Formats: sequence, structure tokens, C-alpha cells
Amino acid sequence: MTETTISVQGHHSAWYKAERATVVVNIAFDGPHRNPVFSSATAALDAVRETAVSRFDKNDGPITWWSADTVRVWSERPWNNEGKQLDPVHHAALDLTAKFKDFEALASWIELVVAIPGASIGSVAWSLTEATATSATTEVRSRAVKDAVAKATVYAQSIGLGSVTATAIADPGMLGDNSSGAGPVAMDRMMAKFSGAGAPPLELKPEELEVSASVDARFIAR
Repeated sequence: MTETTISVQGHHSAWYKAERATVVVNIAFDGPHRNPVFSSATAALDAVRETAVSRFDKNDGPITWWSADTVRVWSERPWNNEGKQLDPVHHAALDLTAKFKDFEALASWIELVVAIPGASIGSVAWSLTEATATSATTEVRSRAVKDAVAKATVYAQSIGLGSVTATAIADPGMLGDNSSGAGPVAMDRMMAKFSGAGAPPLELKPEELEVSASVDARFIAR
């Protein structure tokens, strides 16, 4: 009986609505004197932290998790364009990170935070919950395998053979044939623009997230 080995890569991707948004707030100050710079950063942190604490509830609140760095303080002596070293400049910086499940609350919170002196939004990353991500990964992996079977079947039929039997299934590149491809991955979308003072109310529209999987497979066609 004629047998032919067929190697293919299956792939599948699906799109899901974002369920969480992780926001990074940057707080930064600088100036000629260390203590005022440190005090300004601490005051800004307290103000931002209060807005997060008042909205935090792991189960029912718009913020499900948050954390804040300690204030980082350092100094430098810059040089001017004539090669002269200037007086010391002191810096203070920290980040506060919060995870939201209510995107309307997120929009109003961002408007509140950017009004605090020294505070700015560094990024917003959209994501799925752990349960959804696990379910989505399982689904796309299964469909990637089915895609591999379908490809192998078409190849077999095109050379006059019938059934195909899998002899190996692996993550991309693990069959030793230099195959490449992406494993399951949730692709976060980053938002970079935010409303400033006097602008219309901020509206956030999270993009859908892609979850994809690729699989290498080897079959025997008869």
C-alpha cells in the first residue's frame, strides 16, 4: 500500500471583546531642590491613590486591583551647549497601576487623574479575564489542529490518496523541520491619546483582542 508523509501547519485565530483595562499613571517632578520635589511627588501620589482606593473593590468595584511604586528620587548635573556643567536638578518619579472592569468609570477616572499636577497617563492595555483567556486558548488550539487535519486531507486527496493518520502534533518548530509560527497569544491594544482640560468627556472604545494558535503536525496518507 502506498504511503506518503505529509507535514503541515494548522492555524486559527478568534477575536474577543476586551474585559479588563490596565492603566499606568506616571507621576514625575523635577526642580533645583530635593525636598520640594519629593514633597510634590508624594502629594500627587496621595491624590491619585485616593481616587483609586475609593473605587477599589475586588468583586464589585470598577477597580479590581491596583498598586503603586515607592517614590524614586535622583539628581543629575546637566551640561549646557557651551560645555559648562550646571547646578544639580533633582527628580522624583513613580507609577501607579490600576485594573478596571468598568470602562465608563475608567474614562471618568482618567479625566480626574490628568487634572492632578504632575500626573499623566502612561498607557492603557486591554486584556481578557483569566477564565476567558483560558477558554479562548483551548478553543483556538483545538481549531488549529482541525485546520491541520483539513490541510493534510486536501493534500492527500490531491495525489490520489484517501485517509490521513496523525503521527505527530507539536507546537511550532518542535517537529525538527524548522517550522515557525506563533503560539497562543492575546494581543493587547495600547491607547496613547487622552483628553486634556477643557476637552469633551473622554470616550474609550477598546478594540477586540486576537487570540491565535498555530500547530505543526505530521500525517501518514494512504
